[in-house]
Amino acid sequence: MRRSAALGSAGTLIAGTLMAGVMAVPAAGADGRHSGSSTSEARGVQIAADRAAKAGIDWQDCPADWGIAKPIQCGWVTVPVDYAKPNGRKIKIALDRIGNTGTEKDRQGSLLYNPGGPGGSGMRFPTRVTKKNPIYTKMAKAYDFVGFDPRGVGHSSPISCVDPQEFVKAPKLDPVPDSEADKLAQRKLAAEYADGCKERSGWLLPHMTTPNTARDLDVVRAALGENKLNFLGVSYGTYLGAVYGTLFPGHVRRMVVDSVVNPSKEKIWYQANLDQDVAFQMRWNDWKEWVAKNDATFHIGDTSEKVEAQWVKLRATAKKDPIGGVVGPAELIGFFQSAPYYDSAWVPVAETWSKYIAGDTKALVDEIAPDMSDTAGNAASENGNAVYTAVECADAKWPTSWKKWDRDNTRLHKDHPFMTWANAWMNLPCATWSTKQQTPLEVKSGKGLPPVLIVQATRDAATPYEGAVELHKRFKGSRLITEKDAGSHGVTGQVNPCINDRVDTYLLTGKTDSRDVTCAPHATPKP
Repeated sequence: MRRSAALGSAGTLIAGTLMAGVMAVPAAGADGRHSGSSTSEARGVQIAADRAAKAGIDWQDCPADWGIAKPIQCGWVTVPVDYAKPNGRKIKIALDRIGNTGTEKDRQGSLLYNPGGPGGSGMRFPTRVTKKNPIYTKMAKAYDFVGFDPRGVGHSSPISCVDPQEFVKAPKLDPVPDSEADKLAQRKLAAEYADGCKERSGWLLPHMTTPNTARDLDVVRAALGENKLNFLGVSYGTYLGAVYGTLFPGHVRRMVVDSVVNPSKEKIWYQANLDQDVAFQMRWNDWKEWVAKNDATFHIGDTSEKVEAQWVKLRATAKKDPIGGVVGPAELIGFFQSAPYYDSAWVPVAETWSKYIAGDTKALVDEIAPDMSDTAGNAASENGNAVYTAVECADAKWPTSWKKWDRDNTRLHKDHPFMTWANAWMNLPCATWSTKQQTPLEVKSGKGLPPVLIVQATRDAATPYEGAVELHKRFKGSRLITEKDAGSHGVTGQVNPCINDRVDTYLLTGKTDSRDVTCAPHATPKP
């Protein structure tokens, strides 16, 4: 589950997650009778995968305007819009890759990556090799790094719900309502956003599901010439991996899932977002304590309570008179939420806030205000939010009763005010969604599924720890690595040898520890 810092037309932030269903090429032992796929969809995947295997991928230098430099190459894989109709309308999935850095003898195939979302692009993944990121050195020796834009994302038939320039305009409405009139205004914006999705992208909306993305992933596997999939999924990418592993258990070779979406059908997606609100408050409180301990540097407050008081004051100031004319409470949340999300944001967010308190308003505005001249970036932000909404709304049935939304979020906001209402408005388009909503897949082990490596921090805000425990129960033979007393989202990207070495060992040899492992936290950020 991944939350983006972009602000949506519903006047708040835009978060992320996804879900369920299909089958594949018999040669690798997938069971088409496994839960989640109709016979026609299972047959459709097999047909598409067979075609992709024959066609392969015509790797070329990437288009100049993609911003992906040599030696990384780009290519396309054709997939059906509707797997029940494999001869019907098609779309192309964009991919890129860089070959393994070791010898041909070292090579173990392709490692596919999904960073989360839904709506996240994996096309930057090969740059971890070109930029010589040390965490990935051993993996890169053995694997071609392959990134892709999931259906609807980036270069893969991108969808849209609103004009991108309108999408990024600021300031937006304060997510925290003061009155019933405020709630009504937000409800109206959410309904308009849902209508905009149908108007601009209705042809693809019914097919924007996690099951279909998992099917696409299997067709990509076949196009790459791989009998089995090696996969690294972070955040929403863990749910994509869980769905793939359920539908194509015999097609999995190695799978690492990092910062895990709770795969329980009861959590997807309404309850998962409520759980996220609680976890964000926990991690926000962690960050405030760290800011207070470093008051000699930041001068924001020397207790967590004083830091919170400064936050309340900042919010109130921005609500009364948007800072720089563009930074209101919604924009502040979009910026400040990165601190509970990622430890790498702790210092820069605190520094920007510290400068503002010292009288430097420009630093805050420069960090937060939208750049209306960055049309490509704004389009990417709007697209990411559109995909998030489309997938989450299509994957599961959402409550349609406003009374339920109002009751649940009002109750939760009392003790978890940081993200609750912002998250509610972001997801509310799902209450009036125009196309069919599916039933989530029952994630579970199937014949041929190898051990899956699960990695999770106990204080993760975006994907609460319970999600990793739940997937661990469902995937028999899986191994759980817990980073205790840590909360940065995306554990495998952090420097922590206790985790990094085990991930390398698993991907290179397939071996896991004989039992679950608990690691000490990675280093706390220093000002």
